Amino acid sequence: MILCGGRGTRLQEHTQAIPKPLVEIGGTPIVGHVIALYAAQGFDRFLLATGYRGELIERFVGAQRWPDGVEVRCEDTGLDTQTGGRISCLAPLLAGEERFCATYADGLADIDLRALLAFHDFHGAAATMTVVRPELQFGVTELDGESRVTGFREKPRSEHWINGGFFCFRARALDYIGADSVLERAPLEALARDGELRAHRHEGFWECMDTYKDAVALNDLWDSGAAPWRRAPVTPPVAVP
Repeated sequence: MILCGGRGTRLQEHTQAIPKPLVEIGGTPIVGHVIALYAAQGFDRFLLATGYRGELIERFVGAQRWPDGVEVRCEDTGLDTQTGGRISCLAPLLAGEERFCATYADGLADIDLRALLAFHDFHGAAATMTVVRPELQFGVTELDGESRVTGFREKPRSEHWINGGFFCFRARALDYIGADSVLERAPLEALARDGELRAHRHEGFWECMDTYKDAVALNDLWDSGAAPWRRAPVTPPVAVP
């Protein structure tokens, strides 16, 4: 399940005309990269929870030549529906599934999804959230007890772990996710309180395309040929009138 319904207000340079999941990295919408990341590791059924300008995402999906056996389906989950609500909307399509994965349409990583699934199966809790330590935006100045500058560190990693997306859920986790809920608030807080949430630590590359600067950095990585998330060829989208 890929959450594709947000407006991307901090990316207004792009998202006034198209939804955030269609902002391109190397000529391909970022949601195409997310799908490729999963498909390269054996996933073959994708549900895209759309909202803002969802018809453009559906047009993109319908125009692609996905790998054999890969099914990509768009479902309109409402213009202003929150992240948890979008998952709740798609719950009827998960009937019979013992577990499912979910992620955002704007996050890329060199994550080993098989390791994530193995961890999720091992601990037995209802939910697993991948956590990451992002690089800080600015360099750090190091001081001693007398305010002497002892050195500098250029954009070190944060000491704190944050939500990096790439979730795994057991079916019973849906009981925590309401139609009007923000996934990152009440549902995850309640899962944590009940001992039903575990963190999968990802120490490798992770980047969220939140701003225009992020989009430029991801495009530069792709153009360099060294994009860490590049596990399989991603072909440019078919032109859609």
